[in-house]
Amino acid sequence: MMRHAFYAPAERPDNAVAYADHGVTRPAVNAAGPVSIRLRDVEKSFGDNTVLRGIDLDVPAGQFIAIVGKSGCGKSTLLRLLVGLDKQSGGSITFSDVSGDEAVPNARIVFQEPRLLPWAGVLDNVVVGLGEGIDRETARREALAALEEVQLSEKVGQWPSRLSGGQRQRVALARSLVSKPGLLVLDEPLGALDALTRITMQQLVARVRRELGFTAVLVTHDVSEAVNLADRVIVLDEGRIALDIEVDAAHPRRHGDPELAALERQLLEAILGKA
Repeated sequence: MMRHAFYAPAERPDNAVAYADHGVTRPAVNAAGPVSIRLRDVEKSFGDNTVLRGIDLDVPAGQFIAIVGKSGCGKSTLLRLLVGLDKQSGGSITFSDVSGDEAVPNARIVFQEPRLLPWAGVLDNVVVGLGEGIDRETARREALAALEEVQLSEKVGQWPSRLSGGQRQRVALARSLVSKPGLLVLDEPLGALDALTRITMQQLVARVRRELGFTAVLVTHDVSEAVNLADRVIVLDEGRIALDIEVDAAHPRRHGDPELAALERQLLEAILGKA
């Protein structure tokens, strides 16, 4: 079983996931591309309260999955286990590179709040995502490319306080993308945005994922967002997987599409129960 640890955002402002060995054999390979995820009989308890029960899940490298469900169903707990914020009480979580070898993922997180450094400009906020050990000119070039990817290169000299909510979230996304992650975890990243900005950001996230090919895990309360972004949607109910469905629709996806609307109804029935 591979165990992992996370350095909190206050310690690691780039929101990088750092996997550490805790006396257990650790894979020697650091994955350079998208990773596959394998969960077997994963459980998580807090005292006498069992939040996750017997989770078995396989996510192929490069797939985009969304996790939905009622509040308290275990969505956020599962996410925290995937990125190492918490350790499972039982079972195993492993990652593999595209060749199938167990590997440590290059993983990044985008939170609901952008968590930008207010004293740094847009460019420097993105450079932070590269960590240490890279020369300034290379860091600047990589950061500019990431800002171009999220269509925000014209704001390179701005301060975070001068940006809109959607623009700040795009800077946070660029900061996560600049190191070319193999795994991107999105924790309700669009929840605080207005409806139109949210749709625009959904389209941006979908495009960037298609172009860069990383594995993505989205936790959201929005069923419409899940079916518009993900290749596959997982419904959690009382700590168990209640539904696991593929979203077989080409991108770009259109809001209001009848097939997507039917999937939304199916998901809502699974979450809320049939009336």
